[in-house]
Amino acid sequence: MSEPVFIQDYEKNPSNVLTVGTFDGVHLGHQALIHNVVKRAREKGAPAVVVTFDPHPRDIIHPTSDGIRLLTTLNERAAIMEDYGIDRMVVIPFTRDFSMLTSEQFIRDYVHRRIGVDTFVIGYDHHFGRDRRGSIQTLKKLSGDLGFSVYVEEAHEVKHTTVSSTVIRRLLEEDGDVAGAAEMLGRNYEINGTIVKGDQRGRTIGFPTANLNPDNKHKVLPALGVYCVEVKLDGQTFRGMMNIGIRPTFEGTTGVVPEVHIFDFDRTIYGSKMSVRFLQRIRGERKFSGPEGLIEQLIKDREMCRQGD
Repeated sequence: MSEPVFIQDYEKNPSNVLTVGTFDGVHLGHQALIHNVVKRAREKGAPAVVVTFDPHPRDIIHPTSDGIRLLTTLNERAAIMEDYGIDRMVVIPFTRDFSMLTSEQFIRDYVHRRIGVDTFVIGYDHHFGRDRRGSIQTLKKLSGDLGFSVYVEEAHEVKHTTVSSTVIRRLLEEDGDVAGAAEMLGRNYEINGTIVKGDQRGRTIGFPTANLNPDNKHKVLPALGVYCVEVKLDGQTFRGMMNIGIRPTFEGTTGVVPEVHIFDFDRTIYGSKMSVRFLQRIRGERKFSGPEGLIEQLIKDREMCRQGD
């Protein structure tokens, strides 16, 4: 599996071992569910399948002007799931009409008739269908009629907190706690995007930066501040530090800009694809009296990030 497949292009397989959900973040709770699916699929010699939705259901059911902030884009989810052994990620376009299906209609018409299922693995608190009325009990009731087995995955906790996408979003957006988010994700939080040309102020003070335009405008950006990061570019990995902020020391700047200073690097990379993994937040964004104070602080920031080299 290299890319997700939309349901209209998917060929039904009645032997599928599958699970269903949005899986934003593919965090440790999701991973436990996925490992269960893969284990049972390998035992049966059957495909391990994840059924998911795009756009995020909350954007359709409870739309806001900004839309829900995503921990993972659709392609990022597919890549992560492939790493964990999933054979196919089937995507159902989530529309207003689709949201009106009852839980029984969803299982009968989509999961059973169009995708195919032999074994269904479900999270302990998963609800689905109109008004989220579908539950484990719904599945068990339908399983006998439709001929599939049901297995339940229990909650996963980190430091006595149940792992969830909502908790991870809060850690990132409110606190910039990328280390705490990593504990729940089971990996460092990552943003993928394209390098675009900025105002090149960093170059004038000895700290050239690459401005990152995320692949998806709804991608979660950690709270304003400075972070130690790992950068993947053209098949190579570099260390660096990223500032997410409005650059208050300089006048005339508008909007939040994620910009990364890559250590020991001097190449023109406009238009290149880049992946940034967040290792640690070292401070919040501050306004300095002038460039000299900013440069002095950036030197300290760089030294702190280099300690992990």
